[in-house]
Amino acid sequence: MGALDKIFAPLAGRPLLAWSVEPFIHAPRVEHIVLVLREDVLPAGRDLVAREGWTGAVTLCPGGARRQDSVAAGLAALGPCAWVLVHDGARPCLDAELIEAALDAAQETGAAVPGLPVADTVKRVDASGLVRETVSRAGLWAVQTPQAFRYAILRAAYGQPQDEATDDAALVERLGVRVRVFPGSPGNVKVTRPPDLVLAEAVLRFRQGAGSQVASR
Repeated sequence: MGALDKIFAPLAGRPLLAWSVEPFIHAPRVEHIVLVLREDVLPAGRDLVAREGWTGAVTLCPGGARRQDSVAAGLAALGPCAWVLVHDGARPCLDAELIEAALDAAQETGAAVPGLPVADTVKRVDASGLVRETVSRAGLWAVQTPQAFRYAILRAAYGQPQDEATDDAALVERLGVRVRVFPGSPGNVKVTRPPDLVLAEAVLRFRQGAGSQVASR
């Protein structure tokens, strides 16, 4: 995203982060939210919480150098509870149904993640850019957030020595815990590059329009 801080980028009239947090504010099974931010944007985070009227529902917490360091800090700020949902702030198109589905899917094993079957052809490429093999898509899923865990399981995962991990489920898997994958949403886009903002706004506008049509019937 270059110099642009994507989580505060304008999106459909609000900062992107406001869209990412709001579904949890209204989720009936979510009791508290810890918002983990870089130290330098904590003031902007406080302003957002106050402006949106989330004071009391949201605790702000400084993050760490890596994603997993930030989640560990968030867990420490949250304190003991029954269940934890971990969501990427850069996914602003989350809907309430996916939060409910995550908590339901985690009941069996204590860990669940949303995902979509990989639709594109996948090739393994070497450092010079040459294809070495075409990888079978069978059983391959692209994983999203929110990821749901029993608090005790996630705390145990973060209590172990950690190599680099791109999501929380990878750390939980190292404990030998079975992680359930359930259907995610194609609209649950992650903003990584500037064109993703255009896609995210289209998803949000579509949902707002669909909601208006339902309400008018």
